[in-house]
Amino acid sequence: MLRAFAFTGLLLILAGCSGTPAPGPAVETKKDAEHGHKPGKHGGILVSIGSDSYHAEAVFEKGGQLRLYMLGQDETRILEVDRQTLNAFVKAVGDAEAEPLKLEPDPTDDDAATSTSRFLGKVPERLAGKNLEVTVTNLRVGKERFRFAFQSVTEPASHVAMPAATADEKKLYLTPGGKYTVADIQANGNTIPTVKLKGIKIQHDDAPKPGDAICPISKTKANPDLGWVVGGKTYTFCCPPCIDEFVTQAKEKPDAILDPESYRKK
Repeated sequence: MLRAFAFTGLLLILAGCSGTPAPGPAVETKKDAEHGHKPGKHGGILVSIGSDSYHAEAVFEKGGQLRLYMLGQDETRILEVDRQTLNAFVKAVGDAEAEPLKLEPDPTDDDAATSTSRFLGKVPERLAGKNLEVTVTNLRVGKERFRFAFQSVTEPASHVAMPAATADEKKLYLTPGGKYTVADIQANGNTIPTVKLKGIKIQHDDAPKPGDAICPISKTKANPDLGWVVGGKTYTFCCPPCIDEFVTQAKEKPDAILDPESYRKK
């Protein structure tokens, strides 16, 4: 499995801006620090955007890849924004100069044709694995533009606690619909992922080998310990949020659900 390491320090609340300021160290407030250490469901760190108007979950993956998951004011809601290239700057903590970093749209299959809920970029090789300061200068949400910065500390994703269960999660997993049946609920132990899968490492591997099982949602390598029964068959995933999306699909778009063997790297 790829080792993912999560952001554990938030330096700056995002603020609307119309220009592109030069990168530089930001000032961390007490409120930001408390919010920034809250774990995300992908094993990353939640970042406040525009004084909590929106959020992003920032995750570093093996090979120096940085993935941003866009979230709403309610952090359980996925946020779709217009497809755009995010310009950013990255440097090791203590360095005087930053290097440019581009984060390109990385839409999921469920994102609208011109929208994305994820961005993906690659940190320069010489900086991979270091404690970094990252400044994103031009995120656009609707008619607003935001600038934000955060500091990273490498840490195994297995150290991140599973988020607490929510009422929406219980409703999703404990009520049948579409291809998700009462028998599936029973086969899954009449419980939810945050309970059944508690303590399992959340890691992302973007380089599955031919024959490897892949997550039906992210198409990254699936973790055999993150299995869930849908339609009488067991599917494996990379992280709990992907199970959420898959079960939602099974309820709302049952014809889109393929056989588990279809989710394998060719």
